Amino acid sequence: MCPATFAFDVIGKKWNLPILSVLTNNKSVRYNELKRLLPGITGTMLTNCLKELTEHGIVHREQYFEIPPRVEYSLTKSGEELAPIIESIVVWGRNNIEMLQDKMK
Repeated sequence: MCPATFAFDVIGKKWNLPILSVLTNNKSVRYNELKRLLPGITGTMLTNCLKELTEHGIVHREQYFEIPPRVEYSLTKSGEELAPIIESIVVWGRNNIEMLQDKMK
């Protein structure tokens, strides 16, 4: 597989980039806070995306055995390497969104 195809397959899914963007801006985030910061995502979709990103080694899941149970998500070293790339994508989108939307009308 082409390395670029692999990278876009991992981050290019509908919710993966927004999840990574939130985790880039926060050291660690609890599940419910993450869900609140991503309007429109369902609980099932968030769970599936986090599981996939964890399996790819980009997101770390830390479960604390306390009552009530607490789970926090953060970026791994590999995920942190994506942070400047994600920020560049966000900046590019912010700078070009209006122009691109106007062309699509």
